[in-house]
Amino acid sequence: MASHIALEESGASFDLKKIDLKQAEQKTPEYLAINPAGSTPALVTDQGVLTENLVIMGFIAQTHAQANLADTQSSFNFGKMQSFNGYLASSLHPAVGKLMFSRPALEGEARAQQLDLVLTKYRVVEDSLFKGPWVMGDRYTVADGYLSVFSRWGRQAGFLTPESFPRLNDHLDRMQARPAVQRMLAAEGLEAV
Repeated sequence: MASHIALEESGASFDLKKIDLKQAEQKTPEYLAINPAGSTPALVTDQGVLTENLVIMGFIAQTHAQANLADTQSSFNFGKMQSFNGYLASSLHPAVGKLMFSRPALEGEARAQQLDLVLTKYRVVEDSLFKGPWVMGDRYTVADGYLSVFSRWGRQAGFLTPESFPRLNDHLDRMQARPAVQRMLAAEGLEAV
């Protein structure tokens, strides 16, 4: 979703190919020829293939500077945005993924402990990393699309409540009102939450 949002926001011309993870399409020989790691997303460019949301979103922001999806004029500001995205990719995503998508599902004390860890990581974003009204402050960036994925998951699962996480819920509402996000949701057969 995050890379798809970035593409929609950029105004780029692109062809979307859905990969059904439940059907293990990411493990087919055709997909492994694109990304031998067998993970999504992958962006096929004229220069080659890029993988990982963090990289793809940064690439889109840099190659479509006219869309103002990142401060590409300041290496430090771009790095700060990538630092935020790195936290989402390496800290929040694995924690939330384990809580929501473990098979077999986590239960009992294991689930309670993982939920505590997840809420602690969301709390870091809510209280410290999120500048507001957008991730980096007054300017929308690709980091906003990335954050919205995890806020969406938390809201859907019922643990990212407006009472406990008002700033992240407000951000998700504003994200879901953006035309690019609405186009992404429609293309992926999803609804706002």
